Amino acid sequence: MSIVLGVMEEGLIYAIMALGVYITYKILDFPDLSVDGTFPLGAAVTVMLILKGVNPFLTLFLAFLTGAFAGCITGIIHVKFKVRDLLSGIIVMTALYSINLRVAGKANVPIFSQETIFENAWLDSMVPEALEPYLVALILLMIVVVCKVLLDLYLNTRSGFLLRAAGDNDVLVTSLAKDKGMVKILGLAIANGFASLAGCVYCQQKGFFEISTGTGTMVIGLASVIIGMKLLKRFHSVKATTAVITGSVVYKACVSIAIAMGMAASDLKLITAVLFLVILVVSNRTETKVKIAGKKGK
Repeated sequence: MSIVLGVMEEGLIYAIMALGVYITYKILDFPDLSVDGTFPLGAAVTVMLILKGVNPFLTLFLAFLTGAFAGCITGIIHVKFKVRDLLSGIIVMTALYSINLRVAGKANVPIFSQETIFENAWLDSMVPEALEPYLVALILLMIVVVCKVLLDLYLNTRSGFLLRAAGDNDVLVTSLAKDKGMVKILGLAIANGFASLAGCVYCQQKGFFEISTGTGTMVIGLASVIIGMKLLKRFHSVKATTAVITGSVVYKACVSIAIAMGMAASDLKLITAVLFLVILVVSNRTETKVKIAGKKGK
C-alpha cells in the first residue's frame, strides 16, 4: 500500500506539470524547455514565502502567477524577438537556474518545521486518524481535479478555442482579427503556471527545495502526455486532460517497477530517458502502421 500511495502521490504531482506540457506540446506544438526552470521556480518561491510566514495555501496561487510570468517571457522572446521556439525555452530555462538560486538563497532549503498544505494545525484537528495515511494523496487528488476542471472550462471558452487554433491553423486566428502571437504567449503563460504550481506542491510534499529538481521535467511531462494519449485514444469519451493525468500516474508506476526490479535510485534519470525513448519509438511505429493501413485502404 505504501508503494501504491507513493506512486499515486508522485504521479499526481507531476500530472499538474503534465497538464502544462499538454498545452505546449499537443495544442501549441511548441517545444518549451522552460518548464525545466519554472518547476523549481515554483519550489523556490514557495520556500521563500513559507519561511517568511505566508499561508502555504496562498503560495499555490503565487507560484502559479510566477510561473505564468516566466512563460510570458518565453513567449515574448519567441514572438516579439523572433527567436526560435526551442531556443526561447532554453534561454529562459538557463536564466531561471540563477534566478531560482537568488530567490531561494541557496541550492538546498529545508522547510520540515514549517506548516504546509499537507501538514498544519487545521488538518491535525480536523482529519480523523484513519485517514492520515491517505491524506497527502487525497489533497493532491483534489488539487489535480481542480486544475483539470479549470483547464477544461478554459479550453471551451472563446480564448481556449483560439489557443487550439493557434497550434492547428494560425492563419485562422489571423483571419479572426486576433494576434496569434499573443495567443501563444497566453498559452505559454498558462503552461508554465501549471509547471510552477507543480513545483510548489512538490516542494511542500517533500519538505525542501532542491535546485536540481527541475532537471528532466520536460521529458517526464512529454512521457506522461504520450502515454496517456496512447493508452486512452480508443476511449473517445475520455477528455485529453484525463488521459494526461492517467499517463503521469502510469509513468511513475513504470519508474517504480524499474527501481523495484533492482535498479538504483541514482539511475532514475537513466530510467526516465530509456522509458521515454521506448515510448517515442513505439508511438512512431504505431503512427507509421496506421498511415500505411490508411493508404492501402484508399
